[in-house]
Amino acid sequence: MAFTGKKERGSGNAIPEREDLDRAYQWALEDLFEDRAHWERALEETGPLMNSLEAFSGTLASSPSRLLECLKLRDRLGELTSRVYAYAHMKSHEDTRDPDGQAIAARATTLAAAAARSGAFITPEILSIPVETLSLFLEREEGLGLYRFFLEELQRKRAHVLSREEEGLLASSAELAHAPENIFSMLTNADMTFPPIRDELDHETPFSEERFGSFLQSRDRRVREDAYKNLYGVYGRYRNTLSASLNAALRVSLFYSRARGFGSNLEAALHEDDIPPSVYDSLVEGVREGLDALHRYVALRGRVLGVSPVRMFDLYVPLVEEYRREISYPEAVGMVREGLAPLGDDYLAALDEGFSHRWADVFENRGKRGGAYSWGAYPVHPFVLLNYDGKMRDVFTVAHEMGHALHRYFSDREQPYVYSGHPIFIAEVASTTNEALLLDHLIRSAPGREERIYLLNFRLEQIRTTVFRQTLFAEFEREIHGRAERGEALTSESFCGLWRDLNSEYYGKCVELDGEIEMEWARIPHFYSPFYVYQYATGYSAATALSREILDEGEPAVRRYMGFLKRGSSAPVLEVLRDAGVDMAGPGPVKRTVDLFRSTVEELEALLA
Repeated sequence: MAFTGKKERGSGNAIPEREDLDRAYQWALEDLFEDRAHWERALEETGPLMNSLEAFSGTLASSPSRLLECLKLRDRLGELTSRVYAYAHMKSHEDTRDPDGQAIAARATTLAAAAARSGAFITPEILSIPVETLSLFLEREEGLGLYRFFLEELQRKRAHVLSREEEGLLASSAELAHAPENIFSMLTNADMTFPPIRDELDHETPFSEERFGSFLQSRDRRVREDAYKNLYGVYGRYRNTLSASLNAALRVSLFYSRARGFGSNLEAALHEDDIPPSVYDSLVEGVREGLDALHRYVALRGRVLGVSPVRMFDLYVPLVEEYRREISYPEAVGMVREGLAPLGDDYLAALDEGFSHRWADVFENRGKRGGAYSWGAYPVHPFVLLNYDGKMRDVFTVAHEMGHALHRYFSDREQPYVYSGHPIFIAEVASTTNEALLLDHLIRSAPGREERIYLLNFRLEQIRTTVFRQTLFAEFEREIHGRAERGEALTSESFCGLWRDLNSEYYGKCVELDGEIEMEWARIPHFYSPFYVYQYATGYSAATALSREILDEGEPAVRRYMGFLKRGSSAPVLEVLRDAGVDMAGPGPVKRTVDLFRSTVEELEALLA
């Protein structure tokens, strides 16, 4: 693939304006809408569709054909609305300084809310139809067969759906339910300020939550310790307010789970994706059994860094510095393609199409949204936003986001709109599988000792932070929700004590726990989204198992994996993974991930001996 035209990126350190970048590196949003006029026409089309959809209210039980017509119209509206919404927001992300871009994004957001309201009657109305009647509808109307699993999923949730009046009351409480998270966000993002610290050259430098991670990677231990004490010292001053906001969030979860008749907050949170609590428990047990490998890695860190004992602020500094060489974007594309070669010709053909047909917006420009993501709208191909900067971590970001993109691509290609998405439980599996395959390729082809050490350490840090650390979070969450359910008092002392105990158990005797670690729980925003963090660990474990099977088995495993990418949400999520070769109901995937961590520690020990 050749790249020609304007320069790839800005000269020197200057951030270029968007018009100065080569169009070959900018995403082709015209594939969604040819121009703004076509977007405006699509926006106008949604109004009559919403009116037509609302006209079905109160009639779904009248006949199977009436139900089918409603579901088809709902899908048509959803497809058009998602295209309008995606185009507007991605356009606004090209230059966040552009008021016109922000205006069309706001209009699209208003549209999405209106579209959701217009179809809000559908689920409760379907659930008001007797099961026997729905069965007859499916027998009499062949077209409803497409929606069989969709209807089965609604029936699975029936026991926890309340009357229309009660559902209305719960819906009206939603704004109150978000109060604890909003308070936490305003306190930590708007009101908290941090004093400056002194950098490696002893210069006073500003400090913020966003800069904390960079300071923890400093080669200067004094800088790391100062940053650590600075951050948690400020959090400690707000410990009572932060414990009150988290305690309120626990009470919100308890209110909703009991209102809907669930046995626990955990059961309520996992019900949406049909995940049994045993999957959660199996993750914790599997990681617990592998803590000796984590202790061994922490001890190795101490030896390499020359510190004893290791302290919590020593856990993030790289054992070797990141590569200094610049990796051009075309070179990164080649590296990703080589790493993903085991996935076969069908996958590589789609990957090449994405790279050559401008699915990605590659480089930073002035005003462009930061970070990286994959987005899209059925049935148009997906898009990827990057801010590629030529570092090795950017190469992994390309692989990760293209993993998301191709998961969407294959699901959209094979599934109707109603099943084109995929549940949160597997949202990170395809992207992380890509990273795992790329990392394995780079480790095997590493040209020198330093490069190999860096990559092995990269793998260990991925597993430590995504599997071990997120499972520690999951244990903390399970325990505090359990205490709330038992009516126990939850104070800053109980939160801090539990957090300290878990860190002591996870990191072992090789780590000296500072008092500041007791406040770390207070800065985790995910605790305000109940039982979300465990999915990082399960997703990574599933991806590890899939990538090892692909590398070990070859074609049979690739066929299963491609089937996984194409299933969308057309079947229960655990069944989709099981058919791909991963049984998340058992301990296998977690054990395989811990075993990979252990063998990588051993290899790194040998290289550093």
